[in-house]
Amino acid sequence: MESSDEEALRTFVQVVSEKYNPENFPYCRGNGMGVVVLSSPQGSPIKDRLNLPSVLVLDGCGISKAGDEAEVATFCAHVVELDLSHNQLQDWGEICTIVSNIPNLDFLNLSMNPLSGIELEPGLAEVFFRVRRLVLINTRVTWDTVHTLTRQTPELEELFLCLNEYDQVAESPVPCPSLRLLQITDNQLQEWDEVRKFGPMYPGLQNLVLSNNKLGSVEEDTPQDTLQRLFPNLRSINLNNSGLNRWEDIERLNFFPKLEEVRLMGLPLLQPYTNKERRSLTVAQLPSVSVLNGSVVTEGEREDAERFFIRHYLDFPEETLPHRYHVLVSKYGRLAPLAEVDLRPRCMATLEVRWGERTETLSLRLEQTVGELKKELRALVDLPANGMRLYYIARELGSALGPEEMKYGSRALHSYMIQDGDEILVVPKTKSRTISSTSLDS
Repeated sequence: MESSDEEALRTFVQVVSEKYNPENFPYCRGNGMGVVVLSSPQGSPIKDRLNLPSVLVLDGCGISKAGDEAEVATFCAHVVELDLSHNQLQDWGEICTIVSNIPNLDFLNLSMNPLSGIELEPGLAEVFFRVRRLVLINTRVTWDTVHTLTRQTPELEELFLCLNEYDQVAESPVPCPSLRLLQITDNQLQEWDEVRKFGPMYPGLQNLVLSNNKLGSVEEDTPQDTLQRLFPNLRSINLNNSGLNRWEDIERLNFFPKLEEVRLMGLPLLQPYTNKERRSLTVAQLPSVSVLNGSVVTEGEREDAERFFIRHYLDFPEETLPHRYHVLVSKYGRLAPLAEVDLRPRCMATLEVRWGERTETLSLRLEQTVGELKKELRALVDLPANGMRLYYIARELGSALGPEEMKYGSRALHSYMIQDGDEILVVPKTKSRTISSTSLDS
């Protein structure tokens, strides 16, 4: 138990001292490794201190407290990115002590720390003012704490709130106009009324990642006016594995005025279709989207998709046709269905098999090989399979092209493009291999 308690009470300073002890870097002095030894403040118990690299990763180290502020400042003068995920930090005061002594901090990852129900005092949050990227995945932080942080981070651009069990969004009276990316995947948001709150809270939002929420619809009374007003700068939205099951919801995405990239994989709506049909129908519904599910939509692909869309709805009742159908018909006209062409090889054909002066009409399986055909003909022509040569004579072209020797035992009959009424000539190997066109008339 003692060792467990000691692990739980490890400080930031202790972990850094252990991980970056000069004795662990015997060759680090002046060799360009990015870890520089500095003299410590007078009276420090460790004489040689390390000025840590700019990207500092201390995940899963059992950190629960900050330790001495002066030591934090000595270590972290040049730290820009700090990863404290998977630790035991559950006191915002300790976190603020660390952050306040890292003057150039740009990126902070606090994921997997037990911060559920622990509120951040607004006065303490001022130390986060330089942070531009903040990761709070699986911390269960409250929306009040989130809003306290966003109010005190005027340059915040990226915020990660995944796996926090949110089923509602608490509105903030103070917007965060600097935020460009919000990733809030793997929560429990189901109603569009909750998602729409992000618009006024983050008016500069460009990228919204909502995957793995069971969002049921994109529902607005006046979708065009409302979505333009709520999300005027949104360029990318990820709705993978959401609960959307109506094409009207996909069509409403067109009302985001700057939307360019969409991810729509794993939707109930798209399950009945093949992969190609899913992409074609979606591309046709979203004329302004240039990237779908991570792949660029080319102009050629868009035209093919729009034509497919028209043909897909040809047999639907007029009252059920989507608005997009009428737009595309005005562009391309009412397209006729594509002719169905069966490109599969034929299975059977009726041929004349001739040997010597005898002729027999046979129905042959065209998937069999030349070698298999020879075995089938052994009894009929009274020759061993290795003692005969076969020549294919096309009925319509035989006199012009002459016989074609069927040399290769592994070649399938259908590859000769055999038709009913064509002929196969069987010649013993003891005879001359040269078959003239005159033999066709015999």
